[in-house]
Amino acid sequence: MTAGVGTLLAAAFLIPLGLTLDDRAREEAIADAARRSALVTGALAVSTDPEVVARAVEASGEDPATRPVVHGLTDAAVAGRADDAQLARARAERHSLVVNVDGGMLRLDPVLLGEQTAVVEVFVPDAVLDGDRDSWLLLAGVAVALVGAAVLVVDRVAARTVEATRGLVTATLAVADGDLGVRVQPNGPRELAEAGHAFNRMAERLVAARTEERELVADLSHRLRTPLTVLRLDAEALESDDTSVGSFSQAELDYRRGIRRIRQAIVTLEGEIDTLIKTTRKAVTTEAAAGPAACDVSEVVRDRMVFWAALAGDQNRPHRVSGAQLRIPAPVARAELAAALDAVIGNVFRYTPQGTAFEVAVSRRDGYVAIRIDDAGPGIANPDRALRRGASDQGSTGLGLDIAKRVALQANGSVSIDRARMGGASVVMLLADPEATPRQVSRFGLVGRMAREGRESKSSGRRWPRQRPSDG
Repeated sequence: MTAGVGTLLAAAFLIPLGLTLDDRAREEAIADAARRSALVTGALAVSTDPEVVARAVEASGEDPATRPVVHGLTDAAVAGRADDAQLARARAERHSLVVNVDGGMLRLDPVLLGEQTAVVEVFVPDAVLDGDRDSWLLLAGVAVALVGAAVLVVDRVAARTVEATRGLVTATLAVADGDLGVRVQPNGPRELAEAGHAFNRMAERLVAARTEERELVADLSHRLRTPLTVLRLDAEALESDDTSVGSFSQAELDYRRGIRRIRQAIVTLEGEIDTLIKTTRKAVTTEAAAGPAACDVSEVVRDRMVFWAALAGDQNRPHRVSGAQLRIPAPVARAELAAALDAVIGNVFRYTPQGTAFEVAVSRRDGYVAIRIDDAGPGIANPDRALRRGASDQGSTGLGLDIAKRVALQANGSVSIDRARMGGASVVMLLADPEATPRQVSRFGLVGRMAREGRESKSSGRRWPRQRPSDG
């Protein structure tokens, strides 16, 4: 298209220019013929001597074919190109005439010599009238050069535009297929560059919106576990649902069957919530890996304990929180840490009897942030196997420690289980402290030292009972 438009523009500009050059060459040729004729007519005005006129003719030019010819100076016939009619017309009109003949053009200038009139004839060949053909070749070369340069420049500009457009189309298709991590390098014309920036902003907003949505779903899922735990504990407090032993009336049988259905529904609901937690956590974890995350550990601990304190009050569980007064940052998303705390504290409510005390403590040392959850329950007989298996022998999903381990590993930390000073299990989550450089110390050694210090410290509150360990 550029070549076609360029050719039309070049033709519209250069053809008139060539014709103008031809007209100018024709006018110059006619002017030169008039000049040479004037030499002869001037000589005739001075003298009609044939020798004087001959010398003027020779002085008008070197080409004999274009030298002036004088008609009517003598009675002798003169070899010229004009016919009698043209000569008679020039004598009758008594002014210069320009007539066309084969091979060129004639200029006829009448000169009055007494009683007779002489006519000076000057021939101008077509080769002189048509101008220089080299000028047309030059103009054609200029046209080709201009069109070629235009095509080359437009091709480069169009190539950038096409490349930018293809990149934008490819990225758009990738987003349509679910890849929200794709970005484009804005380039090309200003409009396409602005479209590229707008696309990147749109993709970032989509990622942020999806992450917020999944974090909200994960948070809501974990919050559902609190009332669900209350419901399960209340259901367990009901009478036995065994109908195979003893003699019962129909009303008692219906009552016990109702209790069984309630407990089975609670188990099913717990399984569905655990599946939802797994799914949303996996998605949130994958997206969180694309960028840094941080939260205030103390704020998260205080916020989650507001929920668990209400349930602890219903079950007469003594509890306390220590070390969560000051801001303690950790390199983990808030929803992630809240999920891990809910999972571990939920295990305390799930696997210890009502009235069992527990404690949540937060501290910083040796470049790590430590979150310790102690309880006065039966404890865990084999901590290594509990951390290794990811499933419980008591029929649960085993998500509690599994969620805590994943969160700790994301923050370059670990999870360990030890004996609490209260007599039950002590679950310690270590998270790398972003404001400190970790010392060269074994994280498991640090956990053990913290557990020993906890056992050696003296409690200032009520005495919490120990219970028989189990592999819960």
